[in-house]
Amino acid sequence: MANLQLIETTPSDFSPQPITEEEARAMFRAALNLFRLWDITDDHAATLLDMSVRTFRRWKTGDLGNMSRDMKARLSNLMGIYKALRLIFHEPQRGYSWIKAPNAAFGGRPAIDVMLGGELTDLMRVRRYLDAERGAW
Repeated sequence: MANLQLIETTPSDFSPQPITEEEARAMFRAALNLFRLWDITDDHAATLLDMSVRTFRRWKTGDLGNMSRDMKARLSNLMGIYKALRLIFHEPQRGYSWIKAPNAAFGGRPAIDVMLGGELTDLMRVRRYLDAERGAW
């Protein structure tokens, strides 16, 4: 007769790893390229990242400061929006244009207008919409 061994089946609590400074800096550099592709002004980029225009311009030159948890979350949501648009649209330019096109899901407003509300939840709203459109997983 074989000896049975007890196997733990209780799932462990989910504990996401925080975004490192190195990862956040890479996301910031990617966001700069994204803002260029979306044709976003420095004023609007600063609003999306919840920072002053002066600080944004300094960071844009490579003189980055420490990134807060909120900044990392904003960058993560922007990367999620970019990824969702790339998955939804086969032609990259259509995805870049979508951000400024009127959208019934946002009361006829473009997604960029929603995101420029300045709150992290505004970015999350657009990301959740796109994730739902593409099937999320």
